[in-house]
Amino acid sequence: MLIVVTRMNIGGPAGQVLLLAKGAGTRWRTLVAAGQPPPEEGELTDPEVPVLRVPLVRPLRPGTDLRALVHIRRLQRTTGARLVHTHMAKAGTLGRLAALSLGGSGRPKLVHTFHGHVLAGYFGRAQQRGFLELERALARRTDVLVAVSPEIRDELLGLGIGNPSQWRVVPLGLDLARFEQVGTPAVPGGALRKAVGLGPGVPLAGVLGRLVPIKDHETLFSAVAGVPGLHLAVLGDGELRGQLGARARELGIAQRTHFLGWWADTPGAFADLDVVALSSRNEGTPVALIEALAAARPVVATDVGGVRHVVQPDETGWLCPAGDPSALGALLRRAVFSDRETASRLGKEGRRRARTRFGQERMLADYFSIYEELLS
Repeated sequence: MLIVVTRMNIGGPAGQVLLLAKGAGTRWRTLVAAGQPPPEEGELTDPEVPVLRVPLVRPLRPGTDLRALVHIRRLQRTTGARLVHTHMAKAGTLGRLAALSLGGSGRPKLVHTFHGHVLAGYFGRAQQRGFLELERALARRTDVLVAVSPEIRDELLGLGIGNPSQWRVVPLGLDLARFEQVGTPAVPGGALRKAVGLGPGVPLAGVLGRLVPIKDHETLFSAVAGVPGLHLAVLGDGELRGQLGARARELGIAQRTHFLGWWADTPGAFADLDVVALSSRNEGTPVALIEALAAARPVVATDVGGVRHVVQPDETGWLCPAGDPSALGALLRRAVFSDRETASRLGKEGRRRARTRFGQERMLADYFSIYEELLS
């Protein structure tokens, strides 16, 4: 089996690939092929999962993309892969085109996982239309299409991608053991607050993710500006780092906004946060929110994409419309100032549900069932 992913940058898809490759490797010979992420995105690695480098890049670059297509096709032929499982848009396109070009009995079975999609909010209208038609064509030739949430599946079906019989929903599965220890002596916290010079009684929100337009950190910054006394830890990096620093200064919250880059000990960071926020305009299934729930942190997020699959409103967290700093600020104020008792209750319930819904064992069992069905 060959797993192809655009890049192993810090985030949900790369984490899933590592878990899947290790798990599947006990049953099938499994190889992973991926591009090199840019330095500001960081890279997830595991000594047990070697990664074959292919020239996959996220932007549209015809020359590089053609080389990647040839490279992936050669890999499929030389390894004799009977099944190719692609993740993320570029790998999904080139990996499936390479497999389909083999034709006849040499064509491997194809599985593609949509961790989200880039068919809304990422590109201009003409490009978006072209990508949509390409996804529709590829879906017709893919054996199984996987969505990480029912919401993502329904969105894509609504866009005419695949038919209902092709789709499976396989929620993310994560190793949550360390997050479930937050608040115990095993994960006591304190390091993050020490790094930014805050005592234990100072309200501190956190946001974890790439600093890119779709995450809409500007709305979160505007929300924080409307909550005096609240500090914000920004965990992550990306192309907008300089622009967001300038925006924090414009809003008068530079002294309350702490850019920390990719923080190595995420469970330890969550132990220091009073609330975890997400302000994205679009999401698949946000790993940061699953981890926050497992850590029993209150969650405030925008109600987009697959977020509702993770956070149930007023049961495990609070949701608000995207692009609305007033609504987001009101929920942050509630979580850290006016209704901490409810926030604590939601956090505890979130931990209970995260354990049962997003564990790695369930995710592996779901995928192995698909593989066995296709390879039998």
